[in-house]
Amino acid sequence: MSTAILSLIPGIFRHVTCRNNVYPGTQTLRFPVPDKFVFWTTPYNDYLPPIYTASHIGGQPWADPNIGAPFFQPRWNFQNCDVNRLSHMGKYQIDPSGYPLNPIGRTGLRGRGLLGRWGPNHAADPIVTRWKRDENDAIIKHNVSEKNILQMITIQRHDNRMWAIPGGMVDPGEKIGTTLKREFIEEALNSSGNQATIEEFFATGSEVYKGYVDDQRNTDNAWIETVAYNFHDEMGTKVGALQLSAGDDAMNVKWCDIDGNMLLHANHVTIVEHVAKRLKAHW
Repeated sequence: MSTAILSLIPGIFRHVTCRNNVYPGTQTLRFPVPDKFVFWTTPYNDYLPPIYTASHIGGQPWADPNIGAPFFQPRWNFQNCDVNRLSHMGKYQIDPSGYPLNPIGRTGLRGRGLLGRWGPNHAADPIVTRWKRDENDAIIKHNVSEKNILQMITIQRHDNRMWAIPGGMVDPGEKIGTTLKREFIEEALNSSGNQATIEEFFATGSEVYKGYVDDQRNTDNAWIETVAYNFHDEMGTKVGALQLSAGDDAMNVKWCDIDGNMLLHANHVTIVEHVAKRLKAHW
């Protein structure tokens, strides 16, 4: 099994989901950003993106004040007490007005949008997998590739109705392992029962991705990054046997067959493809 971690490279990867569209939950149209003008290193003299930060963010304990607000002096590219302002993508730039710049490039929108933090907003995503089995508990192989079919737990999001990995944002000061368990329980089990099974299962994951998320909420000055772990139930007798139940943050939850035709939120499908190939499963 391959142990390589997937990565996206600034200056090569171009985000797609967070440009050339209407910002979610608003009527704010992003300024057009053609492929050739995504990277900050390419001059774009006509670039005049609108500014949007959701009004409900103001004053929230999980959100930053506005840039320039009294006593708000973030240390960009550092771990600030409980607020992690480091990026998995390396050192990000700060523009002359004091705003952090998206490490992938232009999105057609300034401000924070729906995100709480200026700069990186850190998330964690647990990819929980098992082998697809028949009524006799035998692993099912794909009839074309003849490779084992892998299944994963997916949740359906409220905001865009798309299926996704059941992850979420890392709370201030929280360890990644804690976030992975908490989000999985909240979104896919809707219960704190079976705690012993969950604790044991989530103690043996493999990191598969650390970096930028091509999320619809990203802006020029705020973006989502994640650490994704694969937790594989080889025999399907641990988490693979638990009853799923969608929590408040999800519309639905289900085991989903993994293959190359999947449509998932953001760039989740790229991460899932990496998991399938690591386990030598059908894709």
